[in-house]
Amino acid sequence: MVKVALVDLDGQPVPDWVPQTLAQAGIDLMCRQCNTRDEMAAHANDAEIVWLFGGNRVLHGGTLEVLPKCRAIVRTGSGTDNVPIDEATRRGIVVSNTPAALSDAVSDHVITLLMSVVRRLPRLDRQVRAGGFDQLQGKPFNTLVGRTFGLVGFGHIAQQVARKLRGFDMRWLVYDPFMSADAVAMHGAEPVSLDELLSESDFVSLHCPLIPGTRKLIGAPQLRRMKPTAILINTSRGPVVDEAALIRALEEGWIATAALDVFEQEPPAPDNPLLKMEHIVVTPHSASQTAAGLEPRWRESVASVLALAQHKWPPSCVNREVEPAHPLAAP
Repeated sequence: MVKVALVDLDGQPVPDWVPQTLAQAGIDLMCRQCNTRDEMAAHANDAEIVWLFGGNRVLHGGTLEVLPKCRAIVRTGSGTDNVPIDEATRRGIVVSNTPAALSDAVSDHVITLLMSVVRRLPRLDRQVRAGGFDQLQGKPFNTLVGRTFGLVGFGHIAQQVARKLRGFDMRWLVYDPFMSADAVAMHGAEPVSLDELLSESDFVSLHCPLIPGTRKLIGAPQLRRMKPTAILINTSRGPVVDEAALIRALEEGWIATAALDVFEQEPPAPDNPLLKMEHIVVTPHSASQTAAGLEPRWRESVASVLALAQHKWPPSCVNREVEPAHPLAAP
């Protein structure tokens, strides 16, 4: 029987159907919230698959050493900055995530942020509630039709954004060093360098994972390359942007405005200057929330566990360059 250790429940109860479905496939699911290396060693030392439902960072700090039988890690969600991917790859451990479970909700949120900030909706709402009715006070930052939209990273979520906004007849630019030019072109977008994307786009939306190469990917030099009328949208991870540089860019008018669902520090400090800027839109890392709740996340996670238990590649693999300890077949 394959043993799977769910070590981070993110405060959520496990639906009854999850262990039942896995048991029917000969999989023994062991559940415990682990917050320390010792708890991990006691709970998951004989597990072949380790499952993180949330953003707990218990796997960092050499914890993989206490998981001698681990051959795969499943991270529910799209971000894998709480998984030591390089170390896992060296050990032949496959790292899987579940971006498709979030893509619809996050892409909707990106579009909502875009519309809100372009049309200055929060400002107009506050004005009317305060007794004002000045139609000219909320003059839009920009229009959408015919503009250029730049996507930094072109995974499931970014592709959904492009598909859903296709009716606005925009030009689509993509910077994604991990995707071939042909694959980008298949979606009606142009593959370009990051500098080209930043200098030519009216809207820049960030969709890259937080890895060493993307930490503060958007700093002062990059923000200065953007148009003074440009809008920056970030629903990926806060540290992808140098927040101090962004604050300066907004204060000095290097770019027009921003829409942020994520911050370098979460929650942001009460005195964070971004919270005092009325021309930007901020939300509390809530882009992935849906009316359907957590059900899609559980289902895609279970699909990944089932594939890995059957020695198949999961639907989404973060470290495709890994040489698995046991060969994997196509899903």
